[in-house]
Amino acid sequence: MSPNEESGVAVWSTPEWRAEAVAWLDERLAAVGRARTGPVEQPRVRPWATLLRAPTAGGPVWMKAAGPGTAFEPALYEILVRAVPDRVLTPIAVDRGRAWILLPDGGPSLGERASGADVVEPLVAALARYGRLQRALEPYVGDLLDAGVPDMRPAAMPGRFRQALDATRAGGGEVHERVTALEPAFRVWCERLAASPVPPSLDHNDLHPWNIIGDRYYDWGDSVVAHPFAAVLVPLRFVQLGLGAGLDDPRFLRARDAYLDAFAGLTELGETLALACRVAKIARVLTWERALQAAREQGAVDADWAGAPLATLATVLDPSYLG
Repeated sequence: MSPNEESGVAVWSTPEWRAEAVAWLDERLAAVGRARTGPVEQPRVRPWATLLRAPTAGGPVWMKAAGPGTAFEPALYEILVRAVPDRVLTPIAVDRGRAWILLPDGGPSLGERASGADVVEPLVAALARYGRLQRALEPYVGDLLDAGVPDMRPAAMPGRFRQALDATRAGGGEVHERVTALEPAFRVWCERLAASPVPPSLDHNDLHPWNIIGDRYYDWGDSVVAHPFAAVLVPLRFVQLGLGAGLDDPRFLRARDAYLDAFAGLTELGETLALACRVAKIARVLTWERALQAAREQGAVDADWAGAPLATLATVLDPSYLG
């Protein structure tokens, strides 16, 4: 079956699906000489994905089943392992047809190990590594798109802007009107980004401290192909908050430049980064909308998520490019 036919909260919550998933998990562990040592837990079930956790003698393993909106993730992992093997958890197994991934445990995330000001230094180091990862992935952009990673490159973003407006029209009110009025300016931002000498690459699109495990990056289901600088929208906000600093504070600029060092030799990097982050807010609107669409189709919309697309759209109006 395809992910469209065997996904969603109602399916993932059944004993039949659990039995099928556990049988696959056990089979894949046996293929690499490992065995489960205890019962399988299901710590998370969401309309867009579910997670299973299984203990083994070599540490826990995690199985992720993705829904249709993120069914590209297993194929993306295969590209990442080929291109940047030291920066991802190498899957024990993948099943592209069912959008299943079996991963080893990578240990505690940065978000579990540090918070506030203490997160800044390791997060800045992770950003610098991520910039180098993006440079390594530049030759793989065609493969990423072929795998189904959404296209959020600058040339596509005016159309994505219209999609975001359509998705938030109901109940959008004044926020929607004000963002709609920015459409001509948004097109100019996209044109300037498209003219940038920085080539497109992979934007994790949710690069917060809980998705950073040691020297590796985790949970790629929100990824898009975009101007690479879009990837710093989320993590630089954490840096800014951790520092308690403005965007022109020398401490913040040093953190930003640690990421930009991967692109040394190219011009107007700071200005381009600010534009990329402004444009990236629209990609995040659509990521939320995709998740909510899955929830609507299953009758499983959580009140905590329902306003997320419009709230994210409103950040386009913020004077700060980080929002």
